[in-house]
Amino acid sequence: MFHALSEPTRLALLEHLATGEHRVRDLVDHMHLAQSTVSKHLACLRDCGLVTVRAEGRSSWFRLADPGRLAELMAIADELLSASGVALSLRDHHDHDELAAGEG
Repeated sequence: MFHALSEPTRLALLEHLATGEHRVRDLVDHMHLAQSTVSKHLACLRDCGLVTVRAEGRSSWFRLADPGRLAELMAIADELLSASGVALSLRDHHDHDELAAGEG
């Protein structure tokens, strides 16, 4: 799980999924990444139990497996980073403001 959370692209995917279910196609469009890249990262997130997938016709819909606990984990991680003097945060992701506003 920590390996999955160590990759900025996967963190950005989790931010997108925090706004609700998305198809791979939606995530490709939002993030301006190749479909194969998005699929690879989603597979990692699914394998460690952070996201779930449901099929609807030919589409696969991804969502956070446990949004509340993931939000708590990310908040605690931010607190630990801040307490250690490290200047990094999930909130520092270049698209965070747009993602939080639902624009990205």
